[in-house]
Amino acid sequence: MKLYELKRGDWFHLTEDAMAPPDIGVVKAPLRLKLGNIDGMYSFCTDTFGNIYHPAAWSEVEKML
Repeated sequence: MKLYELKRGDWFHLTEDAMAPPDIGVVKAPLRLKLGNIDGMYSFCTDTFGNIYHPAAWSEVEKML
């Protein structure tokens, strides 16, 4: 499943390393994140500690139930 298929507030795991904006680099998998929103090519996500990540919208993810 692609990240852009999730709804705001969904928790997910990255199934592979994900591209991020050039000044950030790569978001390493596996990582549990909550989707805030998608703005163009990248997303705004947070982990359980409130750290911010910006994986690409087309990243492969697995939705957590």
